[in-house]
Amino acid sequence: MSADPNSKYQSPLTSRYASPEMAANFSNNKRFGTWRRLWYNLAKAEQQLGLPGISTEALTQMSENLDNIDYEVANAEEKKRRHDVMAHVHAFGLVAPEAAGIIHLGATSCFVTDNADLIIFRDAMDMLVNKLVCVISDLSRFAQQYRDLPTLGFTHFQPAQLTTVGKRATLWIQELLWDLRNMQRARDDLGFRGVKGTTGTQASFLALFEGDHEKVEQLDELVTQFSGFKECYPVCGQTYSRKIDVDFLAPLSSFGATAHRIATDIRLLANLKEIEEPFEKDQIGSSAMAYKRNPMRSERICSLSRYLMVLIGDVLQTASVQWLERTLDDSANRRISIPEACLTADIVLTTLQNVVEGLVVYPQVIGRRIRSELPFMATENFIMAMVKRGGDRQECHEQIRVLSHQAAEVVKMEGGENDLIERVKRTQYFEPIWSELDALLDPSTFIGRAPQQVDRFIKDYVGPALAPYAAIIAAKKPAELSV
Repeated sequence: MSADPNSKYQSPLTSRYASPEMAANFSNNKRFGTWRRLWYNLAKAEQQLGLPGISTEALTQMSENLDNIDYEVANAEEKKRRHDVMAHVHAFGLVAPEAAGIIHLGATSCFVTDNADLIIFRDAMDMLVNKLVCVISDLSRFAQQYRDLPTLGFTHFQPAQLTTVGKRATLWIQELLWDLRNMQRARDDLGFRGVKGTTGTQASFLALFEGDHEKVEQLDELVTQFSGFKECYPVCGQTYSRKIDVDFLAPLSSFGATAHRIATDIRLLANLKEIEEPFEKDQIGSSAMAYKRNPMRSERICSLSRYLMVLIGDVLQTASVQWLERTLDDSANRRISIPEACLTADIVLTTLQNVVEGLVVYPQVIGRRIRSELPFMATENFIMAMVKRGGDRQECHEQIRVLSHQAAEVVKMEGGENDLIERVKRTQYFEPIWSELDALLDPSTFIGRAPQQVDRFIKDYVGPALAPYAAIIAAKKPAELSV
C-alpha cells in the first residue's frame, strides 16, 4: 500500500482544520502515553499499600518509558491478539522488563481505556474553555467600542426599532457566557472511573489484598489522586456510565447552536454591507466574480456547527443501550463521535475568534439604512410634538398616515428614496414642528438604554465571568486559521 498520505482518505478535521494542540490531545501518543501513566499510577499505589512483588526498579523503568512507545511492536501484537490493551501491555513490558509481570495487575481493559478517556476529555475541555473566554473577551471589547452606534434593528428580518451595534453584540455574548458556564460545569463535574475491576465490584483487587476492604478503597483513592482527579465515581459497571458522555458533549452541541446563530447574523449583516468578517488582501471571494467578498469564515462556522450540533445524538443513543454492566457496541462509535465533537468545537472557536478579532463596521452604510427607515419610525414623535402645540391627535395621525403611504409608494413602486420628511416640510399643517424635525430624527434618541445596557452587562456579568481567566486572556494570541 502506498505511504503517500494523499492516496487515502484523511479526516479534514485533522488534515485541514484542527489546531495542533487539540489534534495532539486525541493522538495515539496522548492516548497510549496516558495508558502507561495509568499503569504506572496503579503499580505505584499498589506498592505504596504494601502489595508484594512490585520493586522500585520496576517503577523506575515504567516512569522512564512512559512515552517510549514502539508502535511497530504494539501494532504487530494487536494484529495477532486482536486486543489493543494487551498489545500495549506487551509493548510496555518490553521496555520495562522488571515491571512486565505486574503491569495491569488486577485491572480490566476499561481501567486504562475509560480512565484515559476521562483524562483526555478533561484536557480537551480545558482547551475549549480557554479559547471561549478569549472569544468573549474580544467580542466584549467590540460591544464597548460600538455601544452607542445606532443601527436598524430587525425582527423577522424586517426593519424594526433602532438598537446599537454594541447592544446587538451583547446578545451574542450572553449566549457565549451560558456556554462558558455549561462547559466549565461539565469539566468540573468530570470524575474518574477509578480502580473498579471487571464488572465494577473490585473483586480482583480484594483478592490481591487478601480481603482487606480498606486497602482496596485506599487504592481507588490513591490512583484517583495520582491521576489528577478529586474524586472517582462511587459505582460503575465495567465502564463508567455513558451518561457522563452525554453531560460532556451536550455543552459542545449547545455551543454549536450559539456559534451558528452568531455566524448567521454576521452573514446577514454582510449582505447588508453593514458589518463584514475580515477579508485578506489576496483573498479570492469567487473564481468567477472578482468583486465578491464571500463570508467564508462565517460559512465555515455554520457548516461545522451543524455537524457539532447533531453529534449529541450519538452519545444519547449509546448511553441508552448499555446492557447491564456494559456492551462493546459503544466503542467504535465513541472513538469517532466524542473526539470529533471536541475537534469540531475547537475549529469553530478558532474561526470565531478570528472573525471577531477582525470584524469591520461600516457606519456610513448603517447610517444610510437608518435614514431610509427612520422617517416612518419617527411618525409617532411627530404626532406627539404636534399635540404639544395644540394639534388634534386624530387629525395629525390621518395627515401623517397619508404622507407615509405616499412616501412608501415612492420607495416600493418607483425605487426612489424615502421622501417623507420632505413631504412633512411641504405640508403646511406641520409648520409648528418644522424647526424640530432634525432633533426628532436624531437616531441617538431612538436607541433607548442600549448604551447603558451594554455598560452594565459588561461590568456586572462579563467582567466577573472572565475574572478567573485573566491570565489566559492576557496571554492570548491572534487566532491562526488553516486554509
